[in-house]
Amino acid sequence: MPIKLIQADISITMTRSLKKGPYIDEKLLKKVQKLRAAKKEEPIKTWARDSTISPEMIGFTFLVHNGKEFISVKVQESMVGQRLGEFSPTTKFFRHGGRMQRELEAKVAEKETEKMTAAKTEEKKK
Repeated sequence: MPIKLIQADISITMTRSLKKGPYIDEKLLKKVQKLRAAKKEEPIKTWARDSTISPEMIGFTFLVHNGKEFISVKVQESMVGQRLGEFSPTTKFFRHGGRMQRELEAKVAEKETEKMTAAKTEEKKK
C-alpha cells in the first residue's frame, strides 16, 4: 500500500488556514484604496496590528499602535505577507544586567572622558 506524503512546505507556526486566506482588516483596505484613488501619501493611523500586509499597501506609510504610541511603518515589497504588528515592537529593550555589562559601560564612559579631555587640551593650545 503506497504511503501519501504530507506537504512539508507549510510552516508549523502558521496560525491561519490556507483555505481562508490572509486576514486583512476591511476598514484598513478601504483607507488604502481611498488614498490610492486620491493619489495622496499621508500616513494611515491604525490599531489593526494583526492585519496582513497585502501588495496593495506597498508604498504607504502606516502609523501602527504599539500599546502606548504610534510607530511609523513604511511598507516595502519585502514586507508582503507579514503582519503590521511585527514592525511595531510593544516592548522596549532596556539592557542586560550584571557585572560584565557594568564593566563594559565603565570602559566606554572612560574612553569618552579621555576624548573630551584631549579635545579640551587641543583647544587650549590654539
